[in-house]
Amino acid sequence: MVPVPQLCSIVESGFKPLSCECTVNRDETLRIKVFDHSTGRIELLITGVSPDELTSVRDISNLIGELRTEMRAGRRAFAGVMA
Repeated sequence: MVPVPQLCSIVESGFKPLSCECTVNRDETLRIKVFDHSTGRIELLITGVSPDELTSVRDISNLIGELRTEMRAGRRAFAGVMA
C-alpha cells in the first residue's frame, strides 16, 4: 500500500499546470480539489475517495487519468468516486 502522504503527493502532481490539494477527511477518505491557482476557479472537487483502493502507483495514475478525462468532459465530479 502507498502511504497516504505519498499518495497525495502523486495525485497533486498529476494535474499540473493546475493546482491540486489532496487532504484527508476525518473519516480517513480523501478530498481532492483541482483549481486554477491564479483565478481560484475550482475545476474539480471530489470527496470520499478511499485510499484503500489506491494500493499502487498504477492505481493512482488510473484515478488521475479518469479525473482528467472527466474534467475535459466538463463535469464537476466523477460519480464513480463520490461518497
